[in-house]
Amino acid sequence: MRGALALLVALATGPAQAVETAAEAGWRLLKQQGSVALMRHADAPGTGDPAGFRLEDCATQRNLGPTGRAQATALGEAFRQRGIAVSQVLTSQWCRARETASLMALGPVADAPEALNSFFERRGEQQNATAALRRRLQALPADAAAVVMVTHQVNITALTGIFPRSGEIVVLARDGDGNHRPVARIASR
Repeated sequence: MRGALALLVALATGPAQAVETAAEAGWRLLKQQGSVALMRHADAPGTGDPAGFRLEDCATQRNLGPTGRAQATALGEAFRQRGIAVSQVLTSQWCRARETASLMALGPVADAPEALNSFFERRGEQQNATAALRRRLQALPADAAAVVMVTHQVNITALTGIFPRSGEIVVLARDGDGNHRPVARIASR
């Protein structure tokens, strides 16, 4: 609640200051138990994947470029500089998401395909994938350190209504009903 109040105060102080203050409020919220950093993979030039791509072969996919690798490394460093403990790092099976999670270097990376794999090319899977993500969120321990989930724009938008940029984090907090709601955004630089 204090974080939400800080965000409102920040928005009232003016656009340039609000952006920095809102991001800092997001970082503070990630220090709370049960918080989630739902992140779009870092910058991977282009849209979608080439025809015939295969998950097991990164050479067939759209991958991180130099900007994306720098974003992922910087975001991991931002977690460490702020002393944000991370209990789990979960990722989509797409190489750009896995590489983002690995370059952040926040801990062992585990696949969560049912909840985090992209459905960009298979829009009919949106409902099932979003339901799987909700179940995964509800199963997280409320008293654990932050969980980082690296996924794709379509997954984040389906769950939150937010269209994140590459490398952007949507901070989720558990509400009184045990559901996770977006409470802040942290843009990558």
